[in-house]
Amino acid sequence: MANLQRYNDPFGDLFDDLFRGFLVRPVVGEGTQLPQRLKLEVSEEDNQYKVLADIPGVKKEDIHVDINGDQVSIDAEVKQEKEAKENGGRILHSERYYGKLSRSFRLSQEIDAAGAQAKYSDGVLELILPKKQAESARRLSIQ
Repeated sequence: MANLQRYNDPFGDLFDDLFRGFLVRPVVGEGTQLPQRLKLEVSEEDNQYKVLADIPGVKKEDIHVDINGDQVSIDAEVKQEKEAKENGGRILHSERYYGKLSRSFRLSQEIDAAGAQAKYSDGVLELILPKKQAESARRLSIQ
């Protein structure tokens, strides 16, 4: 299996676990859920990698995937709006969240960006990332 390297906050998990429910609590209304980190599943086959990323509630136009050699970056713009009741032109209750989620990781082999495919359905982004074929060794003749 490929070795994955995360490039987001290296201390995020430590502090999230340490302070979860202790001193740090988000100020949100009841029933509001702030998006968590992008959850990934990466699998490897002989000639490709398959990445599944959970990104619920995001439009596919707001998702961007960048491939640079063996590094893959996924960015998503989250826009969640929920209105409860409108009374005579006044909104009595509204909860909104705008933000950006991102995740970067490296794979053990370079990716053929030209053959990469992405599909987004039911809140799951599926990436098919073909491995770049290693160039064969070439022996030089000495003159």
